Amino acid sequence: MKKIHILSILILVFSCTNNKTDSDKNQNIEIEREIVITEFQTFIDSTDVTGSILIYDLKDDKYYSNNFNWAKKGCLPASTFKIPNSIIALEIGVVENDSTLFKWNGDERRLKVWEQDMTLKEAFHYSCVPCYQEVARKIGVRRMNEYLDKLDYGKMEVDTTNIDMFWLEGESQINQYQQIEFLKRFYNSELPISKRTVTIMKKMIVIEENENYKLSGKTGWSIRNGNNNGWFVGFVETNGNTYFLATNVEPNQNFNMDLFPMIRKELTFKALKQLNIIK
Repeated sequence: MKKIHILSILILVFSCTNNKTDSDKNQNIEIEREIVITEFQTFIDSTDVTGSILIYDLKDDKYYSNNFNWAKKGCLPASTFKIPNSIIALEIGVVENDSTLFKWNGDERRLKVWEQDMTLKEAFHYSCVPCYQEVARKIGVRRMNEYLDKLDYGKMEVDTTNIDMFWLEGESQINQYQQIEFLKRFYNSELPISKRTVTIMKKMIVIEENENYKLSGKTGWSIRNGNNNGWFVGFVETNGNTYFLATNVEPNQNFNMDLFPMIRKELTFKALKQLNIIK
């Protein structure tokens, strides 16, 4: 009996040692997938904002960031929601295609550029809030919630009181990882939507294209409880690979807010150049 008891202890110790090794291996794999780039933080500090740049390498399955904790923080999607909003509208026929026309009713709007008739594509790139509020109202609460569940897009809080504002104010939230995961599923045609919608959207969201790369995406800006929060999300296709990006920043007290519309994209471009993704 004594020998059996000793043998049992040895088996237990060996088993625990192996389990610890497996756990360590899994932890090392996770660490290797998330690589801290200190230069990203330098870029952010130099522009007097706080936040995170998150870039995902599709081929190598790796994330690069200055602050992975910030990247897990949920925020209002703001105008980045124009991507799923457009997808849902196309899927249910609220809009026919990216040439569907939105008529301006002559009312004064917050931005002068919005005071004109424009197509869905133009409304997307001018980030026309009234146009997309019209889209959301036509989609309606029931269908909006049904499709948001299908698309698995963050945690949106949608009801009859906020159908045309839930992405700009309130309790809706999405984090940087979720933004990238959604875009990755869209890019890989893994969303439960038609090929036609994917084709229209991939053409519509292109921001810049040249001989070296093609950049697609959307900015966003929300103000909640007096706090400004800015997004730039999208993906870059270059050199036979695709890199997904989600930058989320908030201005510090002394930040010049006139620069906020540009700073989100500028920071992202600096990060892409730091990783030699673009020149």
